[in-house]
Amino acid sequence: MKDLNRTEFVAPEGAAVSEVADGVYWVRMPLPMVLNHVNVYVLDDGDGWTIVDTGVDTKTSRRIWTDLLTGPLQAKPVKRLIVTHHHLDHVGLAGWFVAEHGVELLMTRTAYLMARMLQMDIQDRPTPEMIGFWKSCGMAPEILEARLLERPFNTSDLVSPLPLGFTRLQDGDTITIGGRLWDVKCGDGHAPEHATFWSRDGRLILSGDQLLGSISPNIGVSATEPFADTVGDWITSCEKFQPFASDDQLVLTGHKLPYYGLPARLDNLIKNHHSALDRLLTFLAEPRTACDCFTLLFKRDIKASEYGLAMAEAMAHCVHLYHNGRVTRSTREDGTILWQRKDLT
Repeated sequence: MKDLNRTEFVAPEGAAVSEVADGVYWVRMPLPMVLNHVNVYVLDDGDGWTIVDTGVDTKTSRRIWTDLLTGPLQAKPVKRLIVTHHHLDHVGLAGWFVAEHGVELLMTRTAYLMARMLQMDIQDRPTPEMIGFWKSCGMAPEILEARLLERPFNTSDLVSPLPLGFTRLQDGDTITIGGRLWDVKCGDGHAPEHATFWSRDGRLILSGDQLLGSISPNIGVSATEPFADTVGDWITSCEKFQPFASDDQLVLTGHKLPYYGLPARLDNLIKNHHSALDRLLTFLAEPRTACDCFTLLFKRDIKASEYGLAMAEAMAHCVHLYHNGRVTRSTREDGTILWQRKDLT
């Protein structure tokens, strides 16, 4: 089997592929956002290709995929598309692949339903639920004022219409891809029922965003389920994966570079979130809004382009402490929630 050392990984550009293991090819798709790329993978099934994740639905993405399918991948058709989770940079072109290339779409049920719901939810102006959520987080007045006058981002802006049907994946399944048998293990927190794939030979993991290497995935809440304990779900998922992790596994991630050393990485991810929660608990000796906690949690100034993600993650950490009985919450007349550490005496 072909394996590369960590120091040898160089991201492919444009309509190029990079073989990272026998019959496993890495493609990098551009994103029109701060995190400017998503990694997708193409696996050789002998009589066709299986693609894992797609990138967003833009003219650039469609052009790159067309160039790939008429260039490096032209020898055989795409037969299956696996989407690891519902986020737009992973599911964006799923509908296009089904409509234009007749592929079979495989996803977990929650990922499919979330993606389809969000793709069909088109709003010309902020909804009362959105506004209420922004206010509850303590959004800065100048940012709130600007958002009230703007058309909100719609998932359909970057996601093609999804097909009516799909093939379900679920935790505990096995699936053959690229001549290897893989175990499906689902995680939560970053996205509900996020599918990851662990090869039975112990060499490869297709991790999506669940097991990123040099960065942590966004663990946030939204107006859809504002009091979900996504932080708790994500820590539990990391702990669930620990018994199956080894240093020999090459983790093929949704962003940044593939890497080895998953056991240490899982330890680090868990410890970093517990450390952030400890700092947050100390900071909440006085009543604070979620947005008051940016500098404490992220240790840097938050730019306007990342404000929404930071707000969602800060709120999620406050909600986690609330679910664990460590803080109280009170709501001001303007809808802002104040969080405060419980008196431990």
